[in-house]
Amino acid sequence: MTKRRLMILIGALCAVAILVFVNQAKPARLAAATLDRTAQVQQRLAAIDARGDAIVLAQGTGAKEEEKAAADDAPMPNVFRVRYDTSKGPVVIELHKEWAPNGVARFYELVKMGFFDGCRFFRVVTKPKPFVVQWGIPGEPKLAKKWNNRTIKDDKVMKTNAVGTVTFAAGRAPNSRSTQLFINLGDNKFLDGMGFAPIGYVVEGMEIVRQFNDEYQEKVTDRQGDIVSKGNAWLDEAFPGLDYVKKATIVK
Repeated sequence: MTKRRLMILIGALCAVAILVFVNQAKPARLAAATLDRTAQVQQRLAAIDARGDAIVLAQGTGAKEEEKAAADDAPMPNVFRVRYDTSKGPVVIELHKEWAPNGVARFYELVKMGFFDGCRFFRVVTKPKPFVVQWGIPGEPKLAKKWNNRTIKDDKVMKTNAVGTVTFAAGRAPNSRSTQLFINLGDNKFLDGMGFAPIGYVVEGMEIVRQFNDEYQEKVTDRQGDIVSKGNAWLDEAFPGLDYVKKATIVK
């Protein structure tokens, strides 16, 4: 073999070796690059997802807070209903602002703050004939004392105290209504002339109202001072059979 041919052969072999090396190394480099790019993409996606979740969560929380704030600030409807879940069953009362604006506004305020939850129906008078079911003194003495003298102005009597109507109780002095109410069990038209203005009426559950325990009749009525100062703890001991409000909520 001539020297020239030997050099050509060696050159060809070197070229082949280089091609083989390049072809073997290239997939490895491509694989590594692909893995690097995949990892980078996954990291970016994870970061985007995390930010998205945070934004959605923040937006959701904000929406709920705004919704609650809007509900709290919403004006009182002219007509609305309140559901009383009681120890005997549900009772629904429909309120009419035009009947007694001051009384309805106070009732709406008290329901929204959960004032009536736990209140006992301390006065259930059915003898000698059906008269009233009365409630509205909270079982927590501090709350009862706080609201006991927060009175509202009288309303004109627009509706008669018929069976099923709901009316604020009051003292003998003008503008003495505060938190106590009663449901008329009988036709008590004579209360109209005494200034008792109905604010609404029972639309569902009057049969439940008639089932409230009446064993004490007027016995607890003269002990309202004890209810205010001692609360449900005293009532449960002295008059354990009283029915009560589990929860009152605005439903319509």
